[in-house]
Amino acid sequence: MSGKAARLAVRTLRLLGQAQRLPKFPLILLLLILVIPAVFAEVIAPYGPLDSPQGIRGRLEPPVFAGGTWDHILGTDLTGRDMFTRIIYGSRVSIVIAGIGIAIAGTIGITLGIISGYYGGLIDAIIMRLVDISLSIPPVLLALTLATVLDPSFRTVIIVVGALLWSIYCRQVRGDTLSVRTQDYIARARVSGASDIRIMVKHILPNIINTVIVLATLQVGFVILLEAGLSFLGVGLSRPTPAWGLMVADGREVIIRAWWVALWPGLAIMLTVFGFNLLGDWLRDRLDPRLRQL
Repeated sequence: MSGKAARLAVRTLRLLGQAQRLPKFPLILLLLILVIPAVFAEVIAPYGPLDSPQGIRGRLEPPVFAGGTWDHILGTDLTGRDMFTRIIYGSRVSIVIAGIGIAIAGTIGITLGIISGYYGGLIDAIIMRLVDISLSIPPVLLALTLATVLDPSFRTVIIVVGALLWSIYCRQVRGDTLSVRTQDYIARARVSGASDIRIMVKHILPNIINTVIVLATLQVGFVILLEAGLSFLGVGLSRPTPAWGLMVADGREVIIRAWWVALWPGLAIMLTVFGFNLLGDWLRDRLDPRLRQL
């Protein structure tokens, strides 16, 4: 019996490992759940994100499979707005915040990381102490402090994302730069008269970009969860923005008699984060030479 159980466990782990290496599944999942709805929201959504077609009379209409109508296949919220429409527009909000926030954090972190690893010495020591200070602050405390001091808005959430993530990029890129700068082609570039900026941009950055891409992909899920959490607490995005976290917060008030108001945005958050994590794992296996043979 134990032998059969062991073989079953090995087979299951093998199948899971193979599933992680399937490129189509995470990519299709992301396209269906996030990218396509975010780009083509006006085409896909039957209504505007703030529209209440039936006014207050249409509030808390159940999904079509629970006794509702095909006019609102996922039901309506407390003010009669279509849940399907708001979920679609919420994907745009999430991808814009994640994209801009990670781009800002990555730009700052990559720049400081390359400078720190390339020059070393006092410059490296100063930048690394700043990184240590940033990483020593509890992320939840920093996020709530910044979000509380600033007004709830897109700008606030993006600032929080940048403040939380730049140090992660900086430390990773600095370590990669330290290993790359000792390579022979860097020495040849110096001998040929290339400037420090040219060496960092043309020779170092292209050789560490794979790690940055993987790191950025894996952090998309974190940013989506962060934005949803801040919005849920009332310190992220402000109403009536169609943000998933705000939708979950609205659904909390009627969770017993109108479960769909909180369920659909919660599922959207979960599946999107899951999809980006799968995509990040797949990219890591493909782009990191050390993991290709595993």
